[in-house]
Amino acid sequence: MPRKRDSKMTGRKTSFEERLTIIEELIKHDINYNWAVEKYHVSYHQVYGWYHKYLKSGNNPESLRDRRGKTKPEKEWTEVDRLKAENRLLKAQLQNQEMEIAFAKKLVEIRNREVNKDSSSRPFKN
Repeated sequence: MPRKRDSKMTGRKTSFEERLTIIEELIKHDINYNWAVEKYHVSYHQVYGWYHKYLKSGNNPESLRDRRGKTKPEKEWTEVDRLKAENRLLKAQLQNQEMEIAFAKKLVEIRNREVNKDSSSRPFKN
């Protein structure tokens, strides 16, 4: 009867080099995730995810890098990337313009209200 995974190990932060070492050792030990979890004190899900990301990339170690929050350099952009960036910029400019127009309208409305209030409080001159 196969043993159920009983690891309650929580994940922890790891460096690229550490992830690469863990995957290399995992492969040497016949892809025994539980062994890697115990030895390196990381979660089962982390090891599983790293290994499958590594396989999916064709065994490219660069796939184990954490690229969250990092953008592609502009020289590597495709035409689609350029168009998406331009689209985001134009949308932001349009939103900014719309906010400025709404602000100007509100300002005129407030000034008109003040003018009307002042003129109604003054007695009429004959």
